[in-house]
Amino acid sequence: MDIILGPLFHVVSLALNLYLWCIVISAVLSWLVAFNVVNTSNQIVYTIGSFLYRITEPALAPIRRFLPNLGGIDISPVILIFIIIFLQSVIGNLARSL
Repeated sequence: MDIILGPLFHVVSLALNLYLWCIVISAVLSWLVAFNVVNTSNQIVYTIGSFLYRITEPALAPIRRFLPNLGGIDISPVILIFIIIFLQSVIGNLARSL
């Protein structure tokens, strides 16, 4: 059983880490677009932004529903990053205990 679960925990942890970086890149790209550093009329920027939005929004939308309105500040990516770090910690502890 250890032979199967060890690599499985590693793959799940790696996927969570990759998703965490997608959230960070999506947040930074949204700031760059908001401050007109990059323009979404550029096809590459639009494609990357659209892809990141499509993969992060399903996880961020439920968090945004529970957060109070903070004006122009969106802290849902920070909360999702904390959740991912917590899940990675739980998975790491499960992997060590088995």
